[in-house]
Amino acid sequence: MENIKTNTGGVNREYGRSIPEKWTFVLLHLGIVLFCAWLTFLDGWSVIGSVFDLSWSFVDQDRAVVLFVCVLIYWIRHTVTVFYLLARKVEWGEVFGLLSFMALFEIGLLLVGGGAFRDYTIDFGLLDFVALSLLLSGSYLNSYSEIQRKWWKKNSQNKGKCYTEGLFQYSMHINYFGDFVLFTGWCLFTYNYWTLLLPLSMAYSFIAFHIPALDHHLAERYGEKFKDYAIITKRFIPFVY
Repeated sequence: MENIKTNTGGVNREYGRSIPEKWTFVLLHLGIVLFCAWLTFLDGWSVIGSVFDLSWSFVDQDRAVVLFVCVLIYWIRHTVTVFYLLARKVEWGEVFGLLSFMALFEIGLLLVGGGAFRDYTIDFGLLDFVALSLLLSGSYLNSYSEIQRKWWKKNSQNKGKCYTEGLFQYSMHINYFGDFVLFTGWCLFTYNYWTLLLPLSMAYSFIAFHIPALDHHLAERYGEKFKDYAIITKRFIPFVY
């Protein structure tokens, strides 16, 4: 396999297996999932409260359960990505940096949405349907676009070619857009609109940092084919930008 020696967008673009890093990444992420399960189902707050004199609790248990399912689905997708879809190297800095981010939003959104900081429940309504639809749609855009590209690249006839088909014909970075959509839905489900700063900051990071760096890498690798693709395809939001 061709060795790509660029390191752009905060990640290593070289191909490599990185087995210790990937197993550490997935297993520590599982630890975050188990901690969320403890808080949600095993009355973890009572144990914490007895030790540290805290009085928080999940007053909105049903919403907390749904948010935990979101955490579990995200871990499953993450595991598939790391072990099946990801062909490049994963470095230790990326592992622990992303784990810190995952712990922040997975535990944080569970606490906020589950009612750890309020004393009332919120009935399920139309906004919840919209939020979960966005979460599922975003997960589809992110994961299935990557799976389509993986299957295409497995064909030896496509070796060294730039992939421009499937969902990537609608956006050069449809996988990033999927992340933005799913996190928007996840945050809306908490009914705390301050949490929307999370997907907005992610979108800014994608547009200002990750996409330009990745585009530079792809232009160097695929040349005119990528430049032609970039001329006719939106960069982030399909049909818009």
